[in-house]
Amino acid sequence: MTLLCTPILTDTADAALRAAALAKMKGADLVEYRVDRLFDGSPDSIDACLRLAKDSPLPCIVTCRTSREGGEYDGPDDERVALYEALGTAEHPPRYLDLEQSTLDRSSNLRQKIRLAVHHPAQLRESRPSLILSMHDFDRRPADLIRRLSAMHADDSAAVLKVAYRARSLRDNLELFDLLALRSRPMIALGMGEFGLMSRILAPKFGGFLTFASLHPSEVTAPGQPTLDELVDLYRFRAIGPATRVYGVVGWPVAHSLSPLVHNAGFHAPGVEADAVYIPLPIPPEWEHFKATLLVLCDHPRLDFSGASVTLPHKEHLARLAREEGWTIDPLAERIGAANTLVRASSGWKVANTDATAAAESLQRAMGWLKNRRIAVIGAGGVARAVATALVDQGATVALYNRTKGRAEALVAEVRAGMSGGGGQIVAAPYEKLCGACCEAFVNCTPLGMTGGPAPGESPIPPAEFENIPHGSVIFDTVYNPLRTPLLNAALDHNLTIVDGAEMFVRQAEQQFRLFTGHAPPSGLFDRLAREKLRDAR
Repeated sequence: MTLLCTPILTDTADAALRAAALAKMKGADLVEYRVDRLFDGSPDSIDACLRLAKDSPLPCIVTCRTSREGGEYDGPDDERVALYEALGTAEHPPRYLDLEQSTLDRSSNLRQKIRLAVHHPAQLRESRPSLILSMHDFDRRPADLIRRLSAMHADDSAAVLKVAYRARSLRDNLELFDLLALRSRPMIALGMGEFGLMSRILAPKFGGFLTFASLHPSEVTAPGQPTLDELVDLYRFRAIGPATRVYGVVGWPVAHSLSPLVHNAGFHAPGVEADAVYIPLPIPPEWEHFKATLLVLCDHPRLDFSGASVTLPHKEHLARLAREEGWTIDPLAERIGAANTLVRASSGWKVANTDATAAAESLQRAMGWLKNRRIAVIGAGGVARAVATALVDQGATVALYNRTKGRAEALVAEVRAGMSGGGGQIVAAPYEKLCGACCEAFVNCTPLGMTGGPAPGESPIPPAEFENIPHGSVIFDTVYNPLRTPLLNAALDHNLTIVDGAEMFVRQAEQQFRLFTGHAPPSGLFDRLAREKLRDAR
């Protein structure tokens, strides 16, 4: 079983023990006392460290990390080793001592003293601490990684080996998983930074000895470290095992996506209970990054990668990759030229677009029917293409508006070329005449108003122009964060019917979930979770 360890970096023993008690309450298996600040070489600081080991409410690791490997201790090595000797020979020693391989390599005398600390003849075997021999690189994957790991494997004083380095891409996680498969003894193998989160969540799938999880985002001891609440509650860490299937959301950025929240809840809902986990999969925006990374994920023999939601800016990349690889493409995704869903089926990989149907269903709920209705679609990007295609398929007349007229005309030509004979029509219209177009619905497919977007305070329809929008019109914003965008707030001020982006997000996610699992998520679950999260974020 992979252990959950909470690192605690503090200035006082009292504060560290309080934090350890909280970690125990939240479900941690052990704690790591990072005494970099607490220990200064004085007898009082040694006594404080001994107290941590004696009074800890959980089994503990004691680590005094040097600044060379990301810690805060700048004192001499011999004083630090003297601390480890005191801990190793104490009446109540810690369960583990963590020391860097680079420290042992600097001096055979230091190495001998550490050996005595973990194999002291005066200690009963069961009360001796064990050594975690560690290696860190906060900048990159070490060029001599394999050589250094071989030397660590050859050191028989170490009970556990630890390697942690900054992941350069998701592909670095796969090398860490392969290292775990080749381990000769218990091993910790973790990627740091945003790209390394996968290695932390999936440690139990690959037999990692432990993974670290902080009490709070402000208390992390390494970049990319999740919190205990995230691992236990969001990713259902305790349920992950060797056979767990891996899904995720591919995009750039993806850190604040709602998809892990809803899909992980769905996997563990009564009646579904899938052995699966859904994680963030950040891939930089370039086509080359997307292609190389996604194919490696699909092909890794032990990852059990089974599907993904694909968001900006990779939806067109997914359709392109599917064509190149000969994967099955849903006809709607083929016509749109973009896909947001990848799933492994018995016959191979399949891609689909659930955005388009989700948008049409959301608008149909508000309008009753779409055939022969005149609907304004604002924007000329991938979202606008998906929405316009779905509405035309339903028989609507779509007027496409974009500040750059040429882009609107190009998109209209693309949609017309792929029309399936649903009876609808599409035209490009002058942006300046948007509010006087006598449309029955207005759909925003731009990022205007989006939290973290280029213009979070703006609306594609200026508030003053709402006087020209017919009474009874429906205003639909595909942006879901925030729930109430400037566009929707102005619509409510004018007593117009609104459809928020959360509804479209939930509908497309529910369709993806059916493709992933063959089950529908419990009724209302995704909507409730998404709206609660968005309200809490305000």
